[in-house]
Amino acid sequence: MGLSPGAQGHLAMLAFSALVAGSFSLGALVANDIAPTAFTALRFWLAALVVGMLAWRRGSLSRSSFVAPWRYLMLGGFFAFYFVLMFEGLKTAPPVSAAAVFTLVPVMAAAIAWFMLRQVLTSRMALALVIGGVGALWVIFRADLGALMAFDVGRGEAIYFVGCVSHAIYTPLVRRLNRGEGPVTFTFGTLLAGAVLLLVYAWGDIAATDWTGLPPLVWITLAYVTICATSITVVLLSFATLRLPSAKVMAYTYLTPTWVIVWEIFLGNGVPSVFVLGGVGLTILALLLLLRDDTAKNI
Repeated sequence: MGLSPGAQGHLAMLAFSALVAGSFSLGALVANDIAPTAFTALRFWLAALVVGMLAWRRGSLSRSSFVAPWRYLMLGGFFAFYFVLMFEGLKTAPPVSAAAVFTLVPVMAAAIAWFMLRQVLTSRMALALVIGGVGALWVIFRADLGALMAFDVGRGEAIYFVGCVSHAIYTPLVRRLNRGEGPVTFTFGTLLAGAVLLLVYAWGDIAATDWTGLPPLVWITLAYVTICATSITVVLLSFATLRLPSAKVMAYTYLTPTWVIVWEIFLGNGVPSVFVLGGVGLTILALLLLLRDDTAKNI
């Protein structure tokens, strides 16, 4: 028996959260070795090439798919802006803290989706988003109530938060602007538009980069984020967004800090304190509440 569209969307977002997490840990290792705009521009061009080839092989590219190209420019702009600020923030923000900032996206996406799509939250979804938001703030402020009361946010976290606002706008916008195009075709249009915008905006940084002198880890990270954390995840996100409400799609970002901790352990960077792990636990609880809500409604 085949999976329902809702179940397919949930599986897509589970894979999304696992793949995205790696970009935080790897990105933090190379963020100071290359300009974020130059890195993101090359990332988008390579990702557009990969997804474009996939769309071409599937025969899903047609002139009708690119009607109203302004849609792709808008989506590509928001998505590129998010990635540039992500790598800018990772210059100073610890990967787990940055991942916690990312978990604030569902709250913002839910609010934006209400204005844009009139998607209404159930009481359980609202509770889950609040719990997840509290857990995220607990991690961001390093389990320090004094820092929380003083709103002592690190510069990297603040920069990345602005990028996350852009991501939260992008998610419901996909659903609003899609006119029946498949996820792969729609993703290709978005990535290509973002790549063009970045080429224009970041040309100075691109020309100033010593590409032959970059450390090998930069190229390893570029390969990972191009294939896993851009090409595949954008397809997964578009796929899931067409099958689930925006708040539920982005709820899977609550798993990101947990996956990042796994990455950090794997890379030998240690484990966060028990108090910080408590905040991560709250984000997992938020996800479970949302999944329970889905099960009850067979979504």
